[in-house]
Amino acid sequence: MKKIILTALLATVIIGCKKEAEKTNENISTTDSTNIQSTPESKTSKISLKEVDQKGLTEILSKNNDTLYVTNFFATWCGPCMMEMPHFKKKIEELKGQPVKFTFINIFNKPDWQTEVSAFAQTSGLTDKILLLDDSKLNQDFFENFQQWSGNNIPFTFFRKGDKTEESLGSMSEEMLNSKIDSFLK
Repeated sequence: MKKIILTALLATVIIGCKKEAEKTNENISTTDSTNIQSTPESKTSKISLKEVDQKGLTEILSKNNDTLYVTNFFATWCGPCMMEMPHFKKKIEELKGQPVKFTFINIFNKPDWQTEVSAFAQTSGLTDKILLLDDSKLNQDFFENFQQWSGNNIPFTFFRKGDKTEESLGSMSEEMLNSKIDSFLK
């Protein structure tokens, strides 16, 4: 009987000490001067992206001069599209001042143009290179500009310099992008 009472008493003391330690830890975390206070996130300023129609995009794709035009069709919700974006950004920096023009066409997610696409444009630093395309306004004639692409899959990248063109359907590695661009710049 003494063992049972002693065990119960010991258990009560241990539980009591444990609860007291929890209360002390709560007080320390709420009153500690090094406790990090969360601050409200600053809203990104609204940016205005330009919309392009089928005719305007066809003109961009058909430019025929000594500049290399790299046109990438993407969407912010597309994982493979977002995976290749750092490669494009790096190449843009490398080729600064050279006759190469990068254009990114956001397609398929018009409801997100002013939220996700706008935020992506701002955080990526590609605001001046992104155009918006309402894919519901494209007719089948538009896709005659391409050998591989019928508008169903993204990412899709179209390269053009003079009369030479090349297409890449699907996500590109950094090496693949470098190789394609280098083949035009030689």
